[in-house]
Amino acid sequence: MVKVTAKADGVELEVHAKPRASKSAVRGASEGALEVAIAAPPVDGEANAELVRFLSRALGVGKRDVTIVRGESGRHKRVHVARISEAEARARIALLLPSQA
Repeated sequence: MVKVTAKADGVELEVHAKPRASKSAVRGASEGALEVAIAAPPVDGEANAELVRFLSRALGVGKRDVTIVRGESGRHKRVHVARISEAEARARIALLLPSQA
C-alpha cells in the first residue's frame, strides 16, 4: 500500500523511480512507496521531468501541480501533488497498481 499524506493544498507520496525503462508505468508498491518505471535516463533532469509528466497524467492533474519535494538526485523521492484530495489520490493510485492475480 502506498503511503499518501494529506497536505493543505493536496497530498504527498513516496516514489521509488526506476529510470531507463522501455516505457513509463507503475510497477507496484513497496515499503509504502509507489514504484514507477521511467522511460528516460537519469541525466540532466530528464528522468525527473518524465516522472512529473507521467504522474500528472496518471493522477489527472496538471504538470504544474506535481513537484518533487525531496530526492531530485536519487531514486527515492517525495512528491507533492496539488489540487487533489487524499481519497481521490488513493483511488487513482489503486487503479494504477498492477492486479495481484
